Amino acid sequence: MLNSGADTMTAGVLTGSLITHLECPNCGRHYSADVIRTVCEDASCLSSLFARYDFTNGLSIDILKGRTATMWRYKEVLPVIHEENVVTLGEGFTPILPLTKLKHLAGDNEVLWKDESGNPTGSFKARGIGAAVSKAKELGIDTIVTPTAGNAGGALAAYAARAGVKAVVYMPKLTPKVFKDECHLYGAQLVEVDGNISDCGRLANEQATANGWFQVSTLKEPYRLEGKKTMGYEIAEQLNWQLPDVILYPTGGGTGLIGLWKAFDEMQQLGWIGNHRPRMVAVQSESCNGIVQAFNGGELSSQFVDGGFTIANGLRVPKPYADKLILKVLRESNGTALSIPDAMMSEALKEIARNEGMLIAPEGAALWQAFKQLKAEQWIKPQEQVLLLNTGSGYKYLENIDV
Repeated sequence: MLNSGADTMTAGVLTGSLITHLECPNCGRHYSADVIRTVCEDASCLSSLFARYDFTNGLSIDILKGRTATMWRYKEVLPVIHEENVVTLGEGFTPILPLTKLKHLAGDNEVLWKDESGNPTGSFKARGIGAAVSKAKELGIDTIVTPTAGNAGGALAAYAARAGVKAVVYMPKLTPKVFKDECHLYGAQLVEVDGNISDCGRLANEQATANGWFQVSTLKEPYRLEGKKTMGYEIAEQLNWQLPDVILYPTGGGTGLIGLWKAFDEMQQLGWIGNHRPRMVAVQSESCNGIVQAFNGGELSSQFVDGGFTIANGLRVPKPYADKLILKVLRESNGTALSIPDAMMSEALKEIARNEGMLIAPEGAALWQAFKQLKAEQWIKPQEQVLLLNTGSGYKYLENIDV
């Protein structure tokens, strides 16, 4: 059940979080961060909400020296106020790896992989869910629900178990069995749905409303974004506070894409980086490419597009809730969007495994194919540094892959 949350904040060691309020990036309306919030309450807006921080006194990069190599090393720019509410399994600070045997295909471009497969539960979802569950604990929430294409459900089940709260997960029946087993093993309540993630979202919303559960659907609450943005902080720190020229990102719900852009803005405000920004590339599955169609058509929002099954479960998001924000980032960054068919994802996955020793998720494999396509089209320019963000482990997708 939900409560106001204001009286659940316990005294103790403070994280030093600089959070001040929540803000609607669309209409500019402000909200308190001390009570439970979902999206903007203006019926004509309903945008995702962003956590905002007080950077007026700055923050020295030196604070990071000697800190544990997890995403919580950036605790001042994360929303949890009391240390005892941080729910962690060691997520974050994943490696950045250069190409080795496939380097010749990159030519004069330096290609790097940010590999999120080593996170708890095997994907980058650990970051966003870790932050959301931590803040939910701080706000006194005891039941959390989410629709999922797979990885977010497993992450919620794990972090809810760690936090001692109940997790309810709505998942398409076509999702590989490993994701379902994961939820059961962590003790979550799993509801299988005959449909896609949008169908799961409708049912999750109905039941959450009826039962008073808190939803952590993608970008329908403010805090998953905060966990995901730490990838941006890490990329900057790991590359000596210089950002790549291009970042390719597999785009389903788009939380990470938006989170990276938010992190870059925050770090510039802090004085940690300059004004250089990567060109952002959204990569989708051909079966579910509403963002690509909207971007190419000059639209401000996307249409519902669902061509059915894709081996990249996380890319089967027919209409992202934050589609307007995704498209805004692509255009602000002078980026682009393209879609990859399953056959090419599978081919790329095997090529990377056999040559680089990395068994990455199909969503990540789509990026390698997208890179080769953009390089051939000369959209990626000579000498540019390119970062591909692999979102998870390929081991969880073996049911989908013809080896």
